[in-house]
Amino acid sequence: MTDYAEEQRNELEAIESIYPDSFTVLSEDPTSFTITVTSDAGENGETVEATLKFTYVGKYPDEPPLWELHSQENLEDNDMEDIFTLLQQQAEENLGMVMIFTLVTAVQDKLNEIVDVMKNRREEEKRQKEREAEEAEKVQFQGTVVTIENFLAWKAKFELEMAELRRKKQKEEEQAGKPKLSGKQLFERDHNLDTSDIQFLEDGGNSVEVDESLFQDIEDLDLDEDDPNFDPLELGSDED
Repeated sequence: MTDYAEEQRNELEAIESIYPDSFTVLSEDPTSFTITVTSDAGENGETVEATLKFTYVGKYPDEPPLWELHSQENLEDNDMEDIFTLLQQQAEENLGMVMIFTLVTAVQDKLNEIVDVMKNRREEEKRQKEREAEEAEKVQFQGTVVTIENFLAWKAKFELEMAELRRKKQKEEEQAGKPKLSGKQLFERDHNLDTSDIQFLEDGGNSVEVDESLFQDIEDLDLDEDDPNFDPLELGSDED
């Protein structure tokens, strides 16, 4: 006949010697105790921690002990669910043998895995931010691709802005007492362009200097006006 009480006492003594700083007895009948399990520290010193509470049942180890998560640090809900699933699997595999050390060791390994996942997640978030920053920089460097749609949108906005500027300018002129010109008045105001050439001649004093040396003396020309083939227009073409 199995002496369950003896096996439980022997295991309890062994557990206390293995975890002297994290083992705490809560009660003796039924035997209940806690063991605090802490992960190895990550690169930045981060850790996760779980304090497990175990309670022996009368037929332990032929029946699994009761357990619960007494307290925890830095664990998420899904992490705790994974720990409970792990404890259940390990307990079923080790029925008939004292198993507290096995259960605690499995949880220790799981906590280390969680820290590794946290590290990988943090690194992936960092890489994602770097990719997003690179994409934002590319977009800023390349500018906005012009399409028919965004060009028409820009054109409509531009025309509205210009109309608003013209309206404001007209309003300012009216407030300043400057009369509003009609279309005819605007035309007459710019009509001086038509007389600009005349004004230029008037400014020059109506005097034009001619360099006579550019013209051949008519007396030096051998002309026979009686010649039926004489054509005064040919004089210019010959000089060319």
